[in-house]
Amino acid sequence: MNEIPNCFYRVSVKALILDESRTKFLIVKEDNGFWELPGGGLDWGATPQEDLMREIEEEMGLKTTQIAEQPSYFFTVDQERRSDPSKRMWVANVLYETKVENLDFTPSDECVELMFADVDDIKKLEKVFPNVVKLAEVFDPAQHAVPKE
Repeated sequence: MNEIPNCFYRVSVKALILDESRTKFLIVKEDNGFWELPGGGLDWGATPQEDLMREIEEEMGLKTTQIAEQPSYFFTVDQERRSDPSKRMWVANVLYETKVENLDFTPSDECVELMFADVDDIKKLEKVFPNVVKLAEVFDPAQHAVPKE
């Protein structure tokens, strides 16, 4: 595999699935024990919405019912490469608010457990990918509050 030049970022589209109170977001535990955001790398030529729908189906066996047209969050993180943990890469994370039909997931190596979390919950976890920590730092529940009539 070719090395990624220093000026390039891996683009990862992630689902921002909120709990009923819209104050916590969904994270998934992988079979390696690390907590991650649902989603994955943006495939060449695909839209973020297409990739999110596919990733959620593949990783969790869930049906997506809605994905926002525009992202809610965009941030970059430095993380280990999963294929070679001795190497690091910069990843651009683009999060789209997403709704799923239900949370009756099918376990896979990329999803053995689900949890809604906020910054306090994330601080208590031992194994968390850097993008989850970053989202916990920037997540603003007020941005997701349902407007009062």
